Amino acid sequence: MPISGLHHITAIASDPQANLDFYTGVLGLRLVKRTVNFDDPGTYHFYFGDEAGTPGTILTFFPWPGAFPGRPGSGMASAVAFSIPAGSLDFWMERFATRALDFDGPFERLGQPGISLRDPDGLHLELIEQSENDERLARWSAAGVPAQAAIESFHSVSLCLNGYEASARLLTETFGYETAGEEGDRFRFRSPSGAAGALADLRCQPDRLLRGQMGAGTIHHVAFRASDPEDQLAWREKLVEQGFNVTPALDRQYFRSIYFREPGGVLFEIATDPPGFTLDEEVGALGAGLKLPPWLEAQRPRIEKLLPEMRLGVRA
Repeated sequence: MPISGLHHITAIASDPQANLDFYTGVLGLRLVKRTVNFDDPGTYHFYFGDEAGTPGTILTFFPWPGAFPGRPGSGMASAVAFSIPAGSLDFWMERFATRALDFDGPFERLGQPGISLRDPDGLHLELIEQSENDERLARWSAAGVPAQAAIESFHSVSLCLNGYEASARLLTETFGYETAGEEGDRFRFRSPSGAAGALADLRCQPDRLLRGQMGAGTIHHVAFRASDPEDQLAWREKLVEQGFNVTPALDRQYFRSIYFREPGGVLFEIATDPPGFTLDEEVGALGAGLKLPPWLEAQRPRIEKLLPEMRLGVRA
């Protein structure tokens, strides 16, 4: 079966509190999970998404206090676009204007209106209005964002590439995506699944001579969905057969992950839908506690001392 779409996108931030306040208090997303970077347990790992933590809605961050700014460039995902409900663009423009937040637009791209803005670390975000709302998703209404305007899911991710043909072949011939239009240097591909986050935009930008450099305000990796561990294993075998260097499956507590670099250099992940974010919290309590995997639980006192204290109430 084709890849059904995005599972999550992970970026880097510099200030945990500013990151939390912006995504919950300004964009109105839900803090779905508060845990740690399993490879660096002295650092938080935040997951933001819809009410239920649905794959295809989850933007995650490693907020390293004092992290140096990154440099967007080739070989890197360059922008995250969210879907917003039909007719809600005016609400968001007014919301940003009243908060004195700069945004660009409105613009129209491939027939859809949208606006763009930057988060506190400079990460490029876009809100794209849909012609039809996806009632399958559990929009999170909070921080003064009504349900009829709340972010639904990912719309797409943009990749900055020196050339796009090899990356396009991976999406179409391997992942099963279909061409879905082009505009300027943007080439759009869509999973036929119709799931949340089914779009990927390849930006052919050979003038961006400098490779991207990881740091605050940049995207670390882009994760696509596998239905279960068996499906993920089949994808791993297929990618290895095609010559990609793919990691073994790694336990990320809420999903299992494999990683590889696509032909343009962007770090891709294929993550399983199960077990999901309700593994250790009920839906109504998602994000309430600091959750650690079993292999780190014995270190909880030390980890809690290392982590900065957080104000968890939504600051609209």
